[in-house]
Amino acid sequence: MANRLIYDLDLLELKETLASWGEPGYRAAQIWQGLYQQLWASPDEFTALPRSLRAKLEGSFSFSSLRPSIILESKDGETRKTLFHLPDDRPIEAVLMRYATRRTLCISSQSGCAMGCVFCATGQMGFGRNLTSGEIVAQVLYYARQLQAQGETVSNIVVMGMGEPFHNYEATMAAIDRLNHPEGFNLGARRFTISTVGLVPGIKRFTAERRQVNLAVSLHAADDDLRASLLPVNRRYPLDEVLAACREYVEQTRRRITFEWALIQGVNDTPEQAQKLARRLKGMLTHVNVIPLNPTTRYPGAPTTRQRADAFQAELERHGIPCSIRLRRGIDIQAGCGQLAGQNNSAATR
Repeated sequence: MANRLIYDLDLLELKETLASWGEPGYRAAQIWQGLYQQLWASPDEFTALPRSLRAKLEGSFSFSSLRPSIILESKDGETRKTLFHLPDDRPIEAVLMRYATRRTLCISSQSGCAMGCVFCATGQMGFGRNLTSGEIVAQVLYYARQLQAQGETVSNIVVMGMGEPFHNYEATMAAIDRLNHPEGFNLGARRFTISTVGLVPGIKRFTAERRQVNLAVSLHAADDDLRASLLPVNRRYPLDEVLAACREYVEQTRRRITFEWALIQGVNDTPEQAQKLARRLKGMLTHVNVIPLNPTTRYPGAPTTRQRADAFQAELERHGIPCSIRLRRGIDIQAGCGQLAGQNNSAATR
């Protein structure tokens, strides 16, 4: 039986484990800080620990769950995508995006996805399995070590990679709690964003927990027929239910909610869709992020033009709905939103 991944333990579990070994309480804090502040990835690096304890850690826990397989760098050097394989050989992908003042990670919560959104490469590959909290954390630490070597740090994390985070709620939130822990990685809660296709029970649970983590909901259409043709989950959770849960979130938390919208030419980029969306969002503390569709091999739709994107944005803003057009990143290495599928792109391999 494989050893448990050490990143699957929270601080209390680590303390309890060490206590059961007869170790003093301060050892847990030393290990925790080593993992999340020093970013050590092997028991050998914990030189302040007795050799016997390092040996026990080595024999009891795994310190590695991700096997980097392919690393792709965009031509502009601002986006890096890594294809990992998990111990059971399941693939996941994670992305580092460099901006002027930010280093943002896009991480995965599942291998594959069960939601089946027709224009999403991850949805097209189907569902593999949920990741453990430690496997989610490990993606962040992998890139954090690379940035640390360059004198840089992770500034933002978006759980928008492979998978539906609210379909793996417990592990996703446990990972965020670990990365947010003030004695560990200590990334502020508002530097995390979780993106969901609109799993209503997940939104309600998230609301009840009153977290400071940002919430983004993928809409992509403002009427049920069109949305169900793009996002099959809409048949289970139609727009009225999704938006009612979103309004409740805003009212309960007093926090703004973001809606994501992939603009597909001639499908959902029309003034009529913008008008319908504006009516549905009227009075809600919200912001709409639109982005021209990123191409995938199994969906024939085309990205909207800049002119049509500008018109869509203007129509929303005319009705008082704040809207921004997101910059498409990493398209040449299939690292954009909706493009992660655990596939190689040998032409871009470094």
